[in-house]
Amino acid sequence: MHHHHSNTPDKQVRLASQMIAHSGTYGLVSQLSREHHISRQWLYALKEKGQKAIERVFCPEKQLKEQKVSIERAVLTLFTECHGSREGIQTSLRDILGIRVSTGKISAILHKAGKRAQELLDRQIPGGMRALALDEQYGSKRGEAYLNIVDVQSGQVLASVPPVGVDTDSWKLLLWQMQEKGLKWDIIVSDGGKAIHNAVHQVTPAQVHQRDVWHVLHECQKAQKRLNTSVSDLQKQIEIVKRQAKRVENGEKPRGKNPKTDVAAHVQVVERAKYVAESLRYLTAELQRLLSVVVLGQTPVQGILSPKLRQGELDALLELLSELATVAQGPGSGEIQKLFRHVQLALPHLVSFSEPMSALEQEVSQSLGQTALHLIAWAWQHRAVLGSNTDELACDFPPDWQPAVRKLFKAWNEAVRASSVVENWHSVLRPFLAVHRGLSADMLAILALWHNHRVATRGRHLGQSPIMRSGLENAPTDWLDLLVLPSPSLSPVPAQSETAPFKQNKESLVA
Repeated sequence: MHHHHSNTPDKQVRLASQMIAHSGTYGLVSQLSREHHISRQWLYALKEKGQKAIERVFCPEKQLKEQKVSIERAVLTLFTECHGSREGIQTSLRDILGIRVSTGKISAILHKAGKRAQELLDRQIPGGMRALALDEQYGSKRGEAYLNIVDVQSGQVLASVPPVGVDTDSWKLLLWQMQEKGLKWDIIVSDGGKAIHNAVHQVTPAQVHQRDVWHVLHECQKAQKRLNTSVSDLQKQIEIVKRQAKRVENGEKPRGKNPKTDVAAHVQVVERAKYVAESLRYLTAELQRLLSVVVLGQTPVQGILSPKLRQGELDALLELLSELATVAQGPGSGEIQKLFRHVQLALPHLVSFSEPMSALEQEVSQSLGQTALHLIAWAWQHRAVLGSNTDELACDFPPDWQPAVRKLFKAWNEAVRASSVVENWHSVLRPFLAVHRGLSADMLAILALWHNHRVATRGRHLGQSPIMRSGLENAPTDWLDLLVLPSPSLSPVPAQSETAPFKQNKESLVA
């Protein structure tokens, strides 16, 4: 039968006092349990609660230390998760926790955490050859931008520098600093900016510099949208031209400046504009197909296109685009010519990703045949339907094919064509830039550490953080423990060049 016992504060104090005063006395817990009809577990929990209360009273320094750690964790959490400003953090602490903290103390907490975050980022450089994505994010000051470097495969932020001048020297300094910290790379992908291109060519001339495919296709989309708008405007003008022609037939003077009265000629202009827009749509689709990781031949016997054949078709497409620019008239001609120059300059670096895969594809073609290679590539292209897990998809092939299939799948999955990971990092920084108007080196370091330790709650990276995906062992999941509490696992490292005096280093280099 269940017995109810009184649970008043006075009774809890007496029981906790007896448990603490007679700690170690044999049979006391059983006796109190029988007398008061309560469980032994509840008595032990009551004892622990009483001991903590006594420690808070007689050890105030420990309580202050715990409160200080709690405030630091709250400040960093509000800064990162809620994009809080210093004033917003101050108001949140006062309204939610009833704690009054000055903005100066909040700044001191962010500065201290930022310095420690910079030290941690210097120690978390992944080993081996990496593929890097580089890009600038412009701030409020004209001509200056945040320089960012992100690991392509893992999404780990390796460097994020406060606003500096966007030129070759700035990028050269940053790349040299990353080399000093032990970072190695074999591929760099960017949007094709001149400053990045020159710096990469001077620092690592032998490495692959891949042009971002998405930016080129985006330029095609913008040109297509302008041509479609032009076609739509010309079609709306048909009725106006008809009315003007009718006025001329009636012996009246046409209205407006430079009026059009020839309906047949205007219809020809509309048809030509439609032809140019449809032609550009076809060429854009072909460009997107030729810039894919895998380009299938027209028949299974042809297998997949080699880099040489792919380049040949891209050159032919560029010739067609040049001819289209001569056919186009009016505003469409300028759009096509501008797009032609953009694609022409980007083309030499657009398909650099295909060269490392060509040797493996040729090896599989010689061992299994072109038809088998075509089938493997077709299955990889349709993995969204057949199964996104390529390891499981490889098991559907014959056993003697599976080693080659897994190698191909791995190479195609890791092909570097776009700098989307650094664009994702930019999207993370934008809300903070909107709130703070500018981010210091300390803030950037805190945000980079927070981002690198965030564990994905969904998607193909479920349960992993960027730092886990980069291959670092025993990566912690609670980044606040690294900043607020000292970590004994970290060993001292030689002093490296700080990000804060970045402008001074640049000035000395230029001098």
